[in-house]
Amino acid sequence: MPTVAEQFVEVLVQAGVRRIYGIVGDSLNPVVDAVRRTDGIEWVHVRHEETAAFAAGAEAQLTGRLAVCAGSCGPGNLHLINGLFDAHRSGAPVLALASHIPSEQIGTGFFQETHPEELFTECSHFCELLSQPEQMPRLLRSAIQTASGRRGVSVLVLPGDIAHRQATRPTGQGLVECEPPTVVPSQDQVDALAARLNRAERPMLFCGAGTRGAHREVMELAGRLNAPVGHALRGKEWIQYDNPFDVGMSGLLGYGACYDAMHRADLVVLLGTDFPYDNFLPQANTVQIDIEPAHLGRRTVLDLAVHGDVAETIRAVLPHVPQKTDRSFLDRMLHEHAGQLERVVDAYTRNVESQVPVHPEYVADVLDDLAADDAVFTVDTGMCNVWAARYITPNGRRRVLGSFVHGSMANALPQAIGAQIADPDRQVISMSGDGGLSMLLGDLLSLRTHRLPVKVVVFNNSSLGMVKLEMLVDGLPDHGTDYDSVDFAALTAAAGIHSVRVEKPGDVRDALAEALGRPGPALVDVVTDPNALSIPPRITGDQVKGFALAVSRTVLSGGVGKMVQLARSNLRNVPRP
Repeated sequence: MPTVAEQFVEVLVQAGVRRIYGIVGDSLNPVVDAVRRTDGIEWVHVRHEETAAFAAGAEAQLTGRLAVCAGSCGPGNLHLINGLFDAHRSGAPVLALASHIPSEQIGTGFFQETHPEELFTECSHFCELLSQPEQMPRLLRSAIQTASGRRGVSVLVLPGDIAHRQATRPTGQGLVECEPPTVVPSQDQVDALAARLNRAERPMLFCGAGTRGAHREVMELAGRLNAPVGHALRGKEWIQYDNPFDVGMSGLLGYGACYDAMHRADLVVLLGTDFPYDNFLPQANTVQIDIEPAHLGRRTVLDLAVHGDVAETIRAVLPHVPQKTDRSFLDRMLHEHAGQLERVVDAYTRNVESQVPVHPEYVADVLDDLAADDAVFTVDTGMCNVWAARYITPNGRRRVLGSFVHGSMANALPQAIGAQIADPDRQVISMSGDGGLSMLLGDLLSLRTHRLPVKVVVFNNSSLGMVKLEMLVDGLPDHGTDYDSVDFAALTAAAGIHSVRVEKPGDVRDALAEALGRPGPALVDVVTDPNALSIPPRITGDQVKGFALAVSRTVLSGGVGKMVQLARSNLRNVPRP
């Protein structure tokens, strides 16, 4: 019979797992050795366990398949927790192996003792201690099935001595293929939805991540209703491209006429979104369609809740929705959207060739130009979220990954590692803030170790820009947000990775093009303007007052890259309201 560790690895291989991200050591050693001796699976060494969890989460989001990370007993597996929270809240199927101290020492205050089966319960659907060989392989298969079926994290806690022991049960087979469910609402719900859609004179659609795979259906419904279409950040990549009804994005990073359209509509249809900012929602005249019943009604008062897959629900309701003829609300919102974008577009075009420090918007805009049509962008939390949301143009093939629900710093580089390993031939670009990059800086070395052609673009403003903005809108002078300038290009070059530092806007395009064209990893360190901040599309009077009190020369940039071109094109055949 194999050892428990060997059985563990064999079950992973049966489940299609091809790698485990982590750092070797003590209680993990039996599993690592089993990986060494097993074909079809590898150990991916990273410099920090948090990186391992973020990388696994990115792989799972990109592929839709189970990904695995591991941490040794005590401090090792504790480092996984932030990345696991992010994976779990993003709906990424991830299995985490939290190895444990010797089983006979549990409860004695032994060296490095923690209780992972308690610590990880909040960020997982499944978290159990494997305390004896007889529990294998059944418990591991339950963990895998839960992560895959419920689209989230499973944690298996395994003491090192148990992993060493001989298995008592045959491994056999037992995994069940699990596709994401398709939920069709009841006919009563379809009829109720149709009645509300038909009665509405000014409907609008607001789309989230749940519209993935439903672009055609959403566009057909918008056309039938003559409805403006807005989106949350996580809905951008699935709904904004080829969208003649686009009115932009709402939320803290929003732009355009989305907020206004939502608040002027007499019916707001929330499609596959668990949009968290309830103060941006009208809190009235709202219908919500979602495959996850727990999302229904938890952000806003609803006139109707429809439990169903977005695409299936729209297909079911369309035969009952006749074509509306009045386009006045849609046309008015399209004109307003284009006008708002026109007013802010020179924030990144005016005198850009002479602006020093470099406009970060300009860097993002050029990067959007040069990146591949199927590139994967990983985006640090903070101002990088803003630049990605406003300047990276979706096309149905590109992906944009970030910590969009958990909101963790330092996510971009680790997620880029997982994305690149999952798809070695695809262009992967990490849009890193200097604050985020410095938190897990050591994993630049992982790019070199694994020869990963990740391109890291650092928006280096020596500041925590989003935190600065938060302070300013609260009427507080920014404090503790600025720090010493760091030459990340020099640090990266010392690690043996191609790098270049850019301080002049005229050098941006050539530096990015050269880095993107190289076969291996590369870093472009761009010194950007620390006063280039972004303000939400709607803030309260108190926040405006606070901002005015706190800021004197801060640039409130609201550029929108090629989205203004989309808005212009959508107006070509639209009469003036």
